Amino acid sequence: MRRHKNLIIGASALLAVLVIGGFFVWKAFIEKPEYTAVYLRTGDLYFGELVRFPHYGLKHPYLLQFNKDNQQNPFGLQSFKDAIWGPEDFISLNQDEVVWTAHLRSDSNLAKLFATNPNLVPSQGAPNPQGGVNQGLPPTQLPSQASSTQGR
Repeated sequence: MRRHKNLIIGASALLAVLVIGGFFVWKAFIEKPEYTAVYLRTGDLYFGELVRFPHYGLKHPYLLQFNKDNQQNPFGLQSFKDAIWGPEDFISLNQDEVVWTAHLRSDSNLAKLFATNPNLVPSQGAPNPQGGVNQGLPPTQLPSQASSTQGR
């Protein structure tokens, strides 16, 4: 009887280790990041991977910036970690300050941009708005809707 009980406990522990290990492998290697837009009461709009535990916030956050001097494309994106004051690649959010959140479709222009160019390095010859607070580099221009609707 005691041997049977030890066998059940051992099998349960092994199953728990496999389930937990499988979860971490899935999160690290298989699951694609899901990007979320977060709008705060301050009027700031951030994009990133929403995290609820252990701290509510965004991993790999990006900040939407407005540049009134660029009439053609007044909006730009800046990777939060590239700000001149050198923050980490995570921003904690106060849930009471969040007005709304929205998940980005995986086929949206921004989700594609974050997946293919996470550091927002400007492409050769692409016009970018001037300014921003990152170490002398302009924020990356937002992808235009025209490019995603061509060919439809």
